[in-house]
Amino acid sequence: MRTSLGIWALGPMVTRFVPGGYQPEHEGETTPQRVRRAVDGLGDLIDDYELHYPGELNGDNLDDVREALDGHGIYTVCTGLHLDPRFGRGGLVSPDPATRAEARRLTRETAEMAGEVGANMVCWPGIEGYNYPFQTPYAESWEWFLEGIAEAAEVCGRHGVKLFLEHKNSEPAMKILMRNIGMTLHVIHKLRERGVTNVQVNMDWQHLLMNGESLGEYAAMLAAEGLLGHQHANSGWGTFDDDNMVGATAFMETLELAVELRRARYGENGERLGFDLYPYTEDAVAAVARSVRQWNFIWEVSGRIDDAALREAQSRKDAVAAYELVYAALGA
Repeated sequence: MRTSLGIWALGPMVTRFVPGGYQPEHEGETTPQRVRRAVDGLGDLIDDYELHYPGELNGDNLDDVREALDGHGIYTVCTGLHLDPRFGRGGLVSPDPATRAEARRLTRETAEMAGEVGANMVCWPGIEGYNYPFQTPYAESWEWFLEGIAEAAEVCGRHGVKLFLEHKNSEPAMKILMRNIGMTLHVIHKLRERGVTNVQVNMDWQHLLMNGESLGEYAAMLAAEGLLGHQHANSGWGTFDDDNMVGATAFMETLELAVELRRARYGENGERLGFDLYPYTEDAVAAVARSVRQWNFIWEVSGRIDDAALREAQSRKDAVAAYELVYAALGA
């Protein structure tokens, strides 16, 4: 399975408590410089890269980024409205028509950029929501949101690339509209009613864990529907978007996910394992490398589990027999 990396993993690691970041030595680094640092440090561990438009990738720096990539590709171009203070009360769902129009323009431009470089597009609508009861016209907001996403998907479709939707329950908006798998599927089905069929799901593992959603279960469900488009690999404690190293926590859930990805033959049609990490206090290159190697171990273990025997145990919902097989693969 080929890999990709969100270049934001190599930033200064800002937080609202430390606005300059825990790694201020990387503040002011340009995207090409950041890409070069990643490529030099990670080599063939990462195949391609993911960047936000327009903050990390745009028409002005595209050539320099490509040079820094040194033969690696751009796998996804991601929307960046959540990084723009103009959209603090929403971009695609802003109550102000002019602000909403600007957000839709930038979202279409993201899709155009993705198409231009032959990348897929990721939309994580983290700013599209609300912070208080009584604050938001819900029905209108949902319609505005669907209209904006449909426009982006149509642009992607003209270029022959896909749009991956990524949900999260909160932050920066305290209540993001598309905050769980069910709401994501609602968006996809509403788009299908409009004839839009090039939209799939990007599973950000920590976003699911924050919701108490099952990685393996939802991967299997999405694969059965042909909607398993991309993975953002990470881990965390399950209460915040930690974006910790893969396999640091939620080990068994991640191992079960690997089993389900094998069953779905994920990766055989070009799907990637994308790493979405935010190593606040760790060396970023080392944290990414460790994540890739820990994932490779988990993937290898998943291949050692006797799948026929596991399916037989699952047919009886025999958890004891299932764990005998899992721990045997781990060397017990």
